[in-house]
Amino acid sequence: MTQDTMVKLDILSDPICPWCYIGKANLDKALAEIPDHPFVIEWHPFQLNPDMPDEGMDRRAYLEAKFGGKDGAVRAYAPVVEHAEKAGLSIDFEAMQRTPNTLDAHRLIHWAGIEGKQTEAVDALFSAYFTKGQDIGDPEILADIADDIGMERDVVLKLLEGENDREDIRTRDAHSRKMGVNSVPTFIVANQHAVPGAQPPELWKQVIADILEQIKSAPAPE
Repeated sequence: MTQDTMVKLDILSDPICPWCYIGKANLDKALAEIPDHPFVIEWHPFQLNPDMPDEGMDRRAYLEAKFGGKDGAVRAYAPVVEHAEKAGLSIDFEAMQRTPNTLDAHRLIHWAGIEGKQTEAVDALFSAYFTKGQDIGDPEILADIADDIGMERDVVLKLLEGENDREDIRTRDAHSRKMGVNSVPTFIVANQHAVPGAQPPELWKQVIADILEQIKSAPAPE
């Protein structure tokens, strides 16, 4: 695969979105089976709760308010449990005590991208929240995650204390909404085709096969 035949795959996601966690796992399965896939992946910010207080809130209270009580929350999350298990993922719902504001997590993903570690940051944030129940709105936890993926912990912590890139994240989030994105994950293939939701690996394998066939049949440049 040459630079000319690579295809951009932009992913709009939020680190506390369970469907994003599942969607990435499904995509990863397809990519592992087709290692010569053409995708160049870039992650983009989308906050499920842009109006969440900076300190976050109690997760149970948040879910019951959002889904109309405990029973509603249980019903809403039943498909999440089913699809997570199918994707081979473990989610420790009992450990997840708070729903954080994810603006700072998105800042970390942005900074990790500058260092070529964006996907590692996304993976680490998903793991921290869904398997360890950590508050990924906490600057100390975010700095630890940065350290774990080979970034400078002290530098990241200092950046988190300031306003660096806050407005940029908000602007990019707002731009996606203006373009019609209202849920995540949303995958955009080659700046043209939007693929919404946590699609199964089989769909991604078909998409990749179609793209590879188009590349193969394209006329050679003169």
